[in-house]
Amino acid sequence: MPFRTRYTGLIDKYRDRLPVHDDTRIISLGEGNTPLIRLNNIPRVLGKDVDIYVKYEGLNPTGSFKDRGMTMAVTKAVEEGSKAIICASTGNTSAAAAAYAARAGITAFVLIPDGKIALGKLAQAMMHGATVIQIKGNFDKGMQLVKEVATEAPVTIVNSINPYRLQGQKTAAFEIVEELGRAPDFHCIPVGNAGNITAHWIGYCEYSSASGDHVTGACSFCHGQCKYAGGAVVGNRPKMVGYQASGSAPFMRGKMVDDPDTLATAIRIGHPQSWDMAWKVKEESGGWFDECSDDEILAAQKLLAEKEGVFCEPASATSLAGAMRDITSGTIPEGSTIVCTLTGHGLKDPDIAIKQSTPVQAVDATLEEVKKAILANME
Repeated sequence: MPFRTRYTGLIDKYRDRLPVHDDTRIISLGEGNTPLIRLNNIPRVLGKDVDIYVKYEGLNPTGSFKDRGMTMAVTKAVEEGSKAIICASTGNTSAAAAAYAARAGITAFVLIPDGKIALGKLAQAMMHGATVIQIKGNFDKGMQLVKEVATEAPVTIVNSINPYRLQGQKTAAFEIVEELGRAPDFHCIPVGNAGNITAHWIGYCEYSSASGDHVTGACSFCHGQCKYAGGAVVGNRPKMVGYQASGSAPFMRGKMVDDPDTLATAIRIGHPQSWDMAWKVKEESGGWFDECSDDEILAAQKLLAEKEGVFCEPASATSLAGAMRDITSGTIPEGSTIVCTLTGHGLKDPDIAIKQSTPVQAVDATLEEVKKAILANME
């Protein structure tokens, strides 16, 4: 059997492209290296000649893409001597922050909105030993408080305003290019705080430039954290398409939304922290923003699970819901290669999944009754 090197996480894999040193203590749970799954059945349902892939970030250690950024953010916090981290969260960031803080042996404080967090995510943060503080307000109020607290207490913010988060998250674009052999024509992604669409663009820009350097002028995205600068574009880059939930769509309104509302809790954010950078990504990539109703999002989540065997949380399905609509309308033309980011695993929010599924059938524990139930569902 040939010798294989054990995968030890994205920082080790992409060390030469990330702001770490040879002696940096890496805080990792083996994140990254998530599957890029080609959809076989949904293109047939649409009746369109397109290649659709989903980047299943729900198979990261804590079940979401947040682990990519958190490994970098916590690694750098520890390197800089921090003993505690803090974040505001709709759920996934709190789970990742708590897990990586536990791994590092430091304290995690998480602020969550009152009644606006999926229980699967809250359970993770609590089990990993974080100090969970629930505020009477939404994510945006929590984010404001986190920024204020960080000026008064010795804690490191690990939300996506931390530039190291984007450096970790850009590696998803590296993996996609390596697997496809090129960048896709379109990359469709859910947008909440807008850090992830920005991070992917950083990654695609680096990969499309000579010697892995940034595209000229693109370093404004990385706040000076990238090891590379300059370089002429030599490869393709995708059009970046960001989809929001209709009740939480500041990019579609052209202004911040004070009271966002959607079942897709992971993107229930009305004041995106990466607002300016995301607009720049749209302009540079030639992409666009759009919105999906909660009904469209849930229908896409269910279709993906039933037709392809991939179970993602509602916010994740926003990327596929929008892509399917744009493929059907011709906005995304036939012959295109499309990647949809699935940001989190479906088990993050089991309550919503159960509510939209066929009810459990209860029958007597006899062969006749079980057989009758099976045959009835085969008709």
